Amino acid sequence: MGGVRASFCVKDISDPGGSVGAQLHAGAAEILFGMPAEELAGRHTLLDDLWGHSATLILDQLMDTQSLERRLDLLESILVSRVPTVRRLHPAVAHALTRFTVIGSVQEIVKETGYSHRRFIELFRREVGLPPKAFSRILRFQQAINTVASDPAALWADLALDAGYSDQSHFNREFREFAGITPEEYRRISPFSANYVPIPRSTP
Repeated sequence: MGGVRASFCVKDISDPGGSVGAQLHAGAAEILFGMPAEELAGRHTLLDDLWGHSATLILDQLMDTQSLERRLDLLESILVSRVPTVRRLHPAVAHALTRFTVIGSVQEIVKETGYSHRRFIELFRREVGLPPKAFSRILRFQQAINTVASDPAALWADLALDAGYSDQSHFNREFREFAGITPEEYRRISPFSANYVPIPRSTP
């Protein structure tokens, strides 16, 4: 299970294989895995360590299912079955996740919740896995790459300003931090999925 992260991750897929997965919404980690999201952030954790022996049974079920569509349906039903009916996001975090899609000011959102800055950060990190400022930066970056996907000819300078970056150099730094490549390299690759970029394996 890959926790939320504020940097890129490189995965070797040179050997034949297959996988099925789901990208979870912010706040879902503790609900599904029983651990604060911040303890899972920035690393991969074996599902066996979170769900015990049932993880092995789930893997066997998925392996025995040949159709990709049926595998996705099975995975979805497994995840839904593990969601407690009474578990909810903390109201302050739920409010922040909604407001971050409208404004990027952490300070303003903290004021709206009525909590102290320190307490709000504690609540947010527990539920989401990242500090609110880092989460806001990722949302801004996601907005930028989604714009590229819908308009491949968009100018980087205009795109950076529309996403709320102070200037293009600021945008370029964050792009490389989050994606591991420059904006122009990303455009040349034109990935099928905005969040997954194929990188040629370097030869020794």
